[in-house]
Amino acid sequence: MDFSLVSIHLSVFLAFISILCGNPPAMKNFISGLFLILIILHSACDSSPKMASYELLPSPRELSISGQSELDINLVEKAAMQAKELMLEKGDLSTVKEISFQLITGGDESSESYQLEITKDQIRIQASTSAGLWYGLMTLNQIIQDAKDQDASLPILSIKDEPALAYRAVHLDVKHHLEKKEYYFELMDRFAALKINAVIVEIEDKLKYERQPKVGSSDAFTIPEWRELSEFAMARNIRISPLVQGLGHASFILKHPEYIPLRDDPESDWAFNPLNEETYQVQFDLYEDALEAFPYANYLHVGGDEVHTTGRNSGKSPLELQLIWLNRVSEYAAQKGLTPIFWDDMPLKNAEVYRSIYDSKLNQAQVDSIWSVNEPNLNKYIDLFPKNCVYMRWNYDMPESPGNNRAIQWFTDHGLKVMGATAGQTRWNLMPQDQSNTNNIRDFALISIRNKADGLLLTLWDDDSPHFELYQRGIALFAEYTWAGEKRSVEQLHQAYRQRAFGPALATTNQDFINALEGPVAEWKNLLLENKRDRNRLRNLDSPLDQAILPFPNLDSAGTWTEKNASKIAQAQTNLARVDSILAQIQEAKKSALRNTYQLEVYEQVAQVVQFSNRAILTLAELDEPSGEKREVAMSKLQQMEAEWASIQSKVEEVYGKTRQLNKPSDYILDQDHHHHLANQALAFKDWQFYVEGLFLEKLKREIK
Repeated sequence: MDFSLVSIHLSVFLAFISILCGNPPAMKNFISGLFLILIILHSACDSSPKMASYELLPSPRELSISGQSELDINLVEKAAMQAKELMLEKGDLSTVKEISFQLITGGDESSESYQLEITKDQIRIQASTSAGLWYGLMTLNQIIQDAKDQDASLPILSIKDEPALAYRAVHLDVKHHLEKKEYYFELMDRFAALKINAVIVEIEDKLKYERQPKVGSSDAFTIPEWRELSEFAMARNIRISPLVQGLGHASFILKHPEYIPLRDDPESDWAFNPLNEETYQVQFDLYEDALEAFPYANYLHVGGDEVHTTGRNSGKSPLELQLIWLNRVSEYAAQKGLTPIFWDDMPLKNAEVYRSIYDSKLNQAQVDSIWSVNEPNLNKYIDLFPKNCVYMRWNYDMPESPGNNRAIQWFTDHGLKVMGATAGQTRWNLMPQDQSNTNNIRDFALISIRNKADGLLLTLWDDDSPHFELYQRGIALFAEYTWAGEKRSVEQLHQAYRQRAFGPALATTNQDFINALEGPVAEWKNLLLENKRDRNRLRNLDSPLDQAILPFPNLDSAGTWTEKNASKIAQAQTNLARVDSILAQIQEAKKSALRNTYQLEVYEQVAQVVQFSNRAILTLAELDEPSGEKREVAMSKLQQMEAEWASIQSKVEEVYGKTRQLNKPSDYILDQDHHHHLANQALAFKDWQFYVEGLFLEKLKREIK
């Protein structure tokens, strides 16, 4: 029976009676009371438990939901919290009353698989390892969170789950800045919730080395401080291994005068001389300290990418010199019981097959032709390739290219271990692009799964130092694809991320402000610069202000500037409206979000930075308007821009500074910046992140009187 219809019809009937009776107070009270009873009856008849929308991340291998349990969700949540503490302390899980944990003997000791069942009145997690039990609990926590967020009962469900890739590692690059120490601990909890099981820290000078103390920066964490983080992570099934750059990318060492004799080129701080025995004394000292800081490491990543050496004009080929170095550091790793990891690009470049990987115009036949001609350049040195090393095939743009697959095949054909590396961040200012690099992360994960690889690394390069909160979506995508493969569309996966990160209210597609913001951010990068100038490369100019910053309008030829900069003006007009809409979305999102509002604040600051440049361009266009009608107003706006920017910059630093150490120490020595890393170009955050804005305001003061 539809009580809603009954209540509507009866209320109309009673209203009619009240009119006929002159509607005295007694009749009015009688009608109101009777109507209230009908509403209560309707509510009682429509009190079926609410079914929640569950967006687990990563997706389970098998999941079936068949109803709703009668479990007390608050008691279950309390039990899950107790279980987590017991797992971290290696306590007795049998003391947890609402959840049954069963460790099945005789299973695969390396397995991370688990089974989770929620029945009408009980919860059971089964696994053959403590890691499996942990991941079952992580999934249960997401189910509890979704149910509580949506005021629903826990579901009756069955999950059978296991990862597609065994090694799922995130790369933390700390070479240009450190976060505040407590933030790294928080990250480990977030990684654990996503079933990330490894971290590779590119440590460079952010460790206070004891054997080579000159190398560590004055703000570096000590060995015990990094060890504490390592132990915290290991308790959450996350094994941290160090990446200590060597052979090339050695500026953090070779910039110091004491190490100049070890340089391959005395004029460059980029590379070690691999034929100098003291090179290995320094490298091994750094390794020793790093391994004390990360005592649970199973890998030692030795770097080795993007470098040609001559051995001080020794006559040996760059490939031979690199393999001499690689054998020495691989022997060291073997003595420590570790597996060395080596970036694989230079052998491929030196053998002249690298073009086949990144030229999108090449088909399979053309790739095969390049390899047939040049593969002997690799094969003649095959005996020098150490067999205990993992050759990391990094490709951030074209993982599905025939050349990339051919390179992977060459390593496996010769009995060499290979692992892939994709990227959540490469060289993008302010925030990641390409939907957090979704497609490339997905493609390389699927390649790795198809090839039955051991794992995949998600690199998060610090070259331009976006705020780490802006990596979180890319990390979640990586967690999904490496654990579950491709089970959801990109849109569904992004929606799942928003629900996990912020709550169900932000899961809908009309809350996808992150993708909407990427385009305006990409165009912001060089908006205030002359065409063909790049924000990262201004420091090499004699006068960046005059040579790179966009010229201001000449009022004696009003309109000329507008005509010349029509495309920039069009961009600014479009993006100003778009970003205003995004900022409104973020404001609403902050009201609706159940968690992670700090991440929303960071996106908000990125948007505000972009808007300043958009307004600057449009105000210059108003100044250049031929009729001159807007000139006085434009002049007033321009004169206020310094104060406007000071307010924006101050807010950015306030928000970013909640989790990161913004500035380098005053005694920090910048290196030669061979790769034009924006974050390496100044000590103070504002002087590298907002160098262009500073130049623009300086020019504004000079030219607008």
